[in-house]
Amino acid sequence: MLQRVLLIGSVIAGCTSAAGRVDDRSPELVAERIRTRIEAAGIVMELRAAGEPVYASLVLPSFYERRLYRPAWSDARGPTRLADDLIDALQRADLEGLRSEDYHLAGIEAVLAAVRADAKRGPALAPDRWAELDLLLTDAFLVYGAHLLAGRVNPETLRPEWVSNRRTADIAVVLEAALTSGNIAATLEGLDPPEAGYRRLREALARYRRVAAVGGWPAIPDGSMHAGVRGAAVTALRQRLRLEDGLVGEAGDQDADLFDAELKQALEKFQSRHGLTADGVVSTATRAELNVPVERRVEQLELNLERWRWLPKDLGHRHIIVNIAAFELEVMDGDSLVMSMRVVVGRPFDRTPVLSDTMRYLVLNPYWHVPTNIATTELLPKLKRDRSYLARYKMRVFPSSRLDAQEVDPATVDWSSMTAAHFPYLLRQDPGPRNALGRIKFMFLNKYHIYLHDTPARPLFEETQRDFSHGCIRIQHPIELAVYLLRNDPRWDRDALLAALDDAEDRSVPLPEPMPIHLLYWTAWADA
Repeated sequence: MLQRVLLIGSVIAGCTSAAGRVDDRSPELVAERIRTRIEAAGIVMELRAAGEPVYASLVLPSFYERRLYRPAWSDARGPTRLADDLIDALQRADLEGLRSEDYHLAGIEAVLAAVRADAKRGPALAPDRWAELDLLLTDAFLVYGAHLLAGRVNPETLRPEWVSNRRTADIAVVLEAALTSGNIAATLEGLDPPEAGYRRLREALARYRRVAAVGGWPAIPDGSMHAGVRGAAVTALRQRLRLEDGLVGEAGDQDADLFDAELKQALEKFQSRHGLTADGVVSTATRAELNVPVERRVEQLELNLERWRWLPKDLGHRHIIVNIAAFELEVMDGDSLVMSMRVVVGRPFDRTPVLSDTMRYLVLNPYWHVPTNIATTELLPKLKRDRSYLARYKMRVFPSSRLDAQEVDPATVDWSSMTAAHFPYLLRQDPGPRNALGRIKFMFLNKYHIYLHDTPARPLFEETQRDFSHGCIRIQHPIELAVYLLRNDPRWDRDALLAALDDAEDRSVPLPEPMPIHLLYWTAWADA
């Protein structure tokens, strides 16, 4: 069958050329070559052009079928301006943290050069070469567009706790619209995440690449440095911080080696960015961060641009972002920061998942239904050692989680015989000052049963590395967040909220406006 398809294509090409009705530049003849290649590939399950694999093989055939296999990037006179526009866009793929070589750029340029060399030799051009060029350009747009839209990889294939809710679009339809409008660059730019945070990170990537292009930043030698000292190491530190986002300005010749107040402030900002104690002293940990090569920072920025592309199409005009890696929560109104606060997230073996959802209600004075794994691995040993533990922490025992389950007297339970494999009870903690969830929890439904909540363990917010929870997110300022979320409900001003918290009654309060929330893992971001 493959030979017959190829033969038919050759006969058609020969007949039309011999008859003189259509010359070798005819779009109809190029269309026939495109159709022949696609149909042949359908039999052997592999489509190639100019020796390169076509990656969008599930989309590209239907794209050409809808347009009756007409070439998309050339006419009877040769490659159109749109072909050059796409090549220009592919040459700038690195600005998005992507690689132009992933989109046939070298192959396209080679075939295009051959096509233009043919044109100089005479009017009779090779339709096969034109078909190869068209297929490569179309595949490049489809793949590059898909990567701009939703990223190069599916995050759910990387880690089980990453939930994907990426943007979707029919890239073939997007391409057809770009060809019709004649605006390739604008169409591709429209596939980028629209948020200002993505644009700022892209600009940061360009700055760091410029630093890399001139040889990077100087290494900081061993030895402690602090305000007031002088030396060559201080000069190197000043240059290092100046190269990174201009954290410090130039100093006069006499002061370049002086660790002055401005340099101390710049170092404190650097330390804060990188999760270090912001004391303005070059310690071992600070030096290690300063000496990370700029090339590694470029890779980090590229990775985080990719993570932006994994986000939903619409974050919501008002939304909450929890950056798990930075242990921070931000409430955003458009591109404006409304409030921010510290959070405590999951431990390395109890990771907080990455997901997007919608917060719909609060629970005031919540009960804590202790998860079985926490009850058996953490609380059971304490119960065996201290029979008063349940009473002191206001915990009750039930035979199941049913609402009508009868409470069990803990004194009747032989706790010494309980094991992780045999623990037929539910532990529930009453509202109160020792409740693990604090006074408020903020609910958004998800398969991990993760939510935001208050906590009695306030000192943990003073830690730099705040990964202490079982996965849920403890927030530093729960009342301030609740007041903001309920601001458009006249029944729930700050005084009403505090009064409800004081009466210790468990109650659910719906939000007047559901709030999108995004739990993310960003290891690089650019401040406004």
